[in-house]
Amino acid sequence: MLDRLNQAMDRIEQNLGDAVDVAELARTACTSEYHLRRMFSALAGMPLSEYIRRRRLTVAGAEVLAGDATLLEIAVRYGYGSGEAFARAFRTMHGVGPGEARRTGAVLVSQPRLAFRLTVEGNSSMHYRVVDRPAFTVTGFRTRIPLIHSGPNQAIIDFVRGLDKSAVDRLEKLSDQEPQGLVAVCDDLDPSRAEGTELDYYHAVITPAPASSAAPEGTTTLPVPPGTWAVFTTSGPAPRAIQELWRDVFTEWFPSNPYRTRPGPEILRTRLSPDGTEADAELWLPVERETTR
Repeated sequence: MLDRLNQAMDRIEQNLGDAVDVAELARTACTSEYHLRRMFSALAGMPLSEYIRRRRLTVAGAEVLAGDATLLEIAVRYGYGSGEAFARAFRTMHGVGPGEARRTGAVLVSQPRLAFRLTVEGNSSMHYRVVDRPAFTVTGFRTRIPLIHSGPNQAIIDFVRGLDKSAVDRLEKLSDQEPQGLVAVCDDLDPSRAEGTELDYYHAVITPAPASSAAPEGTTTLPVPPGTWAVFTTSGPAPRAIQELWRDVFTEWFPSNPYRTRPGPEILRTRLSPDGTEADAELWLPVERETTR
């Protein structure tokens, strides 16, 4: 998989002056466009579209400073329909317009080429299991929140604190299958996984399909079809250990195992220490086996 991703990165470099065909990149990486975008964002820490834009403006910046072509020629070469559009994008990345950069020899920002490598340290192991589940239902309180990659998500904290405790207690009693108890469920994430993009967040329990009619008022349901799930566990400081688990799953586990993600909600079961500083967590991700190519 990593070799295929690196071939896709090479193809981007070969086509910086043209519209990059993400579907073709996905074929090069032997995966779907959906999975390529998701895998890239997890591994690189930025959306694929943002990486392509930054690589174009990096190479364009070198040409601006070289002075061998007009600014309009450079703009057209890298896919901008006008000098104004190019200048706006250039300023957003480099903090200075292309004309000023050429006149003053300004310091510009560079986006390095990405290359994916798997580092095996051997001093830790990842605990997981793969299970096939029949259909089930997520039942709980739902809100729309921004995606935060590092540190506490204040929107989640405020939402959960604002819930009626007696209603949450009644909801928890409906839990009757794995993962047991109250869980955090994320669904309808933006494919880019960019910081600040929005997703549906459920403070919920897992119930049979269909959901129980005893659910508290104000709850909603999310039907989940049958499928395969990879289940990962971790313990450590909260929320860092949980965020690092999610990162490690995509940077270490997926490249090393014959599975890929599939559409579906992501489920996190967390148990905090009395002082809230430590967590035991179980992360459920919908997966499917990679097909032999």
